Amino acid sequence: MTAEEALEYIKSHPDGALQSDLWKALKIDSRKCSRIIAKLLKDNLISREVETVDGIRTYRLFYAEKARGRRFDPLLAVDCFEPCAGCIEECMPEHCAKLSEWIFSIVMGVEGEVAIEKVFTEKT
Repeated sequence: MTAEEALEYIKSHPDGALQSDLWKALKIDSRKCSRIIAKLLKDNLISREVETVDGIRTYRLFYAEKARGRRFDPLLAVDCFEPCAGCIEECMPEHCAKLSEWIFSIVMGVEGEVAIEKVFTEKT
């Protein structure tokens, strides 16, 4: 059992693979699996998040490409970055045009962006 096999297993699970499932699937003991995971983490090939399954703590493992994107996913809506992140304007959120546009893009998706663009274009 090598780190490459573990990495392939993790890659084959786009939503992340549980570390507790990995060692079982690869038919190795949990200690050996932990050493392999430590090497993959050190090489920045994977990331992991703590998760509890049936009352037992384990880790969800993500391939590095997926891991890099996951960190900021909650701030993205249809490839539009959340406008309040790093914003220094002192505004009322319920009256912020940038925030409203971002929320509409979440609710309406790509079609909503086109509709919002049309509304803003007509106002100007």
